[in-house]
Amino acid sequence: MKFARFVASALLCASAVSPSLHAAERLPIRVILVGDSTMQTNSGYGDAFCARFKPEVSCINLAKGGRSTASFRAEGRWDEVQRLLKDGGDFGATYVLVQFGHNDQPGKPGRSTDFVTEFPANMARYAQETKLLGGVPVLLTPLTRRSFHGAWLHNDLAPWADATRKAAARERAVLLDLNADSYAAVQAMGQAEADTLAMAPPPATMSSAPQDPNKLEPQGAAKTAFDRTHVGAKGAALFAAMVEREMVHALPATRPYFRDGGKP
Repeated sequence: MKFARFVASALLCASAVSPSLHAAERLPIRVILVGDSTMQTNSGYGDAFCARFKPEVSCINLAKGGRSTASFRAEGRWDEVQRLLKDGGDFGATYVLVQFGHNDQPGKPGRSTDFVTEFPANMARYAQETKLLGGVPVLLTPLTRRSFHGAWLHNDLAPWADATRKAAARERAVLLDLNADSYAAVQAMGQAEADTLAMAPPPATMSSAPQDPNKLEPQGAAKTAFDRTHVGAKGAALFAAMVEREMVHALPATRPYFRDGGKP
């Protein structure tokens, strides 16, 4: 009888200690963000997304405004990602999140890519090279713009979102469908509420017509004025939470690394 009580006590202690042991043994992860102004610091959701991780996670936001699948690589920015992957580090995994589309659209000299021959191939190449260097490629469909036609949200990025889905499927890369999620959320809001996600309040004489995307995304510093592409703190928090939910769903192993445990 005493022996049975001893065994039960030992098992109880083991069960109480094991979670902390597992936590101690779990290697941290690294997350690298690659994209344009809708992901970069100050005008996108990238920093808010990084802030959702626990402190032991290395989250590096390399997104830069005005960049496309072609110009990000041409400027040598992808070289930095490759160096990070080659250097390795003591990480359980490195996830490279890639989101483009806004600046790949026509009418942006030095940035635009051909929708048929270039954009899908560029997205696929990012996935291929990430895998070759031991990382986990994660392709994101582009964040929706927030211009309505009457009661309906205009999704001019839908073709680029679909091309990203196909590239992810071909390369067997992880897909986070941010375009579908953000479109559904913004459509449900309507124009007035969606405008509260911007970096500044809309001007009193704001037109209801869709804004020209070529004038909204200058290459260089992040915008600080109102538009329906970039996001302020409220928009960044909303879309960062969406990306977290998508990531936890697609990659359940990442759940313990988020501050809230990946809860919706």
